[in-house]
Amino acid sequence: MARMETRGRSRLARAAVFALLLWMAACATTPYTNRSQFMVVSEGEEEKLGAQAYQQVLAESKIEKDPRVNEIVRRIGQRIAAASDRPDYKWEFVVIDDPNTVNAFALPGGKVAVYTGMFPVAETESGLATVMGHEVAHALARHGAERMSQQMGMQAVGTGLAIALGASGTGGVTQSVAMQAFGLGAQVGVLLPFSRGQESEADHIGLILMAKAGYDPKEAVVFWERMENASGGKAPPEYLSTHPSHGTRVQQIDAWLPEAERYYSKDPSVTDNKLPGVA
Repeated sequence: MARMETRGRSRLARAAVFALLLWMAACATTPYTNRSQFMVVSEGEEEKLGAQAYQQVLAESKIEKDPRVNEIVRRIGQRIAAASDRPDYKWEFVVIDDPNTVNAFALPGGKVAVYTGMFPVAETESGLATVMGHEVAHALARHGAERMSQQMGMQAVGTGLAIALGASGTGGVTQSVAMQAFGLGAQVGVLLPFSRGQESEADHIGLILMAKAGYDPKEAVVFWERMENASGGKAPPEYLSTHPSHGTRVQQIDAWLPEAERYYSKDPSVTDNKLPGVA
């Protein structure tokens, strides 16, 4: 009996060491916020999965052809992209024609999409820069890869524990898992939520990105107030489904504004016109 108990403790100890080594080998740090992340998905694999997800969304969506709309999204997007300091990304910007969907997303490798339903809420170019900065921040902070890594880490720990206890297990990343990790639902136009912590971090980093791109970061507060009011007294828009509460968000943005304003310099070439189709 004592021998069996000793062997059991030894297996548990090996499983604990395995979990610790896995964590130590997979540490990453987010830009600007310097938060430690558990990351076992490589950037190359993440970008490959992101490109596949992007092509799937494009194949199932109606692409907006209006050159005015595309020019605005591309121009703002290119400024945000330059501010992100990721010239290695293969940036692409697309507008999806869906006036009933108030959404946008950015995928690893610089694939960015804005739904036309976002335009009336964004209202201005600085409002759209707030949205695009927030979404690019998700990609820049590798939130999708972090979610996949957490899931894989739990599987690996479970597998390691099972092996240590004499069993076996398997795990991996499928395309459907990747789509969910990137915030994309099976139904086009339905975006799945990131965690509230990741949403707040995207607000923080996005505020800096829009400021670096030449858009006044104070306009972010105005945009999020419009987004909050877009519900018209009904349920909040899907875009806000698991974001921080309005009061929390405004308090956080107010706290981050001094930092963001250090990156902001008024650029006469940056316009803040009303978006097409906005009264």
